[in-house]
Amino acid sequence: MREQIRYKSRREIEKLREAGRLAANALRVAARAAKPGVTLLELDKLAEMYIRKNGGSPNFKGYHGFPGTLCTSVNDLVVHGIPSSYVLQEGDIIAIDCGAKLDGFHGDTCLTVGVGQISEQARTLLTTCQLAMFLGIEYCRVGYRLGDMSSAVQRFAEERGYSVVREYIGHGLGRDLHEDPQVVFADQRPGTGFRMEVGMTLTIEPILNIGSHKCLVEPDGWTVRTADGRLSAQFEHAVAITKDGPDILSYPDPEFELEDGL
Repeated sequence: MREQIRYKSRREIEKLREAGRLAANALRVAARAAKPGVTLLELDKLAEMYIRKNGGSPNFKGYHGFPGTLCTSVNDLVVHGIPSSYVLQEGDIIAIDCGAKLDGFHGDTCLTVGVGQISEQARTLLTTCQLAMFLGIEYCRVGYRLGDMSSAVQRFAEERGYSVVREYIGHGLGRDLHEDPQVVFADQRPGTGFRMEVGMTLTIEPILNIGSHKCLVEPDGWTVRTADGRLSAQFEHAVAITKDGPDILSYPDPEFELEDGL
């Protein structure tokens, strides 16, 4: 509902950009280190050290009891993978989700990268998922509705043979890590849902699976995996809606860009 959405001023959007940049830089520090033989806990430590060194705090850590700075979801893990002693293997893919709080505002961003040489099937999944995210961002323009964006993302993914996860979605972002509105990426009709308006700040973060969209939650209460054991990928940017179109708030500094341009 409209009254639950916290519209942001230009100053607040710039604060969100600073937090988003910090999270994006830390994310890429971890992504660069995601090589065969490295543990998930090592990636987590690198990200936390970077965030704290640069004046922020890891906003996932302690959130409803979550123990890590990063969510590290390998292969068939969908979201909320807890950093562990798992040693990355050649051919793995890993979704790394990173959040940082800076000066009272939150950054939140995710990407999926390959570990060493990965299969063509995995590489195509990553490319398609990233494109689905950017397609969703293109609909973050005044006048479009949630259903316009959601149905476009779902159609794009399914036409290419992928399914879109239903249960884990995007959200508003600001002084709280999760704000209204909820941003879903499947099972919505064009012309329905909330209308995109200036001052909204949202996370666009579709999750694509190679097989079924169905998921299972592990006994730890956090880790989610695909029900059929097939690969999953996620990409996420934080976006502000402006009169001139979408403004991505979670780009890294140029020196942190990855070789493939992510």
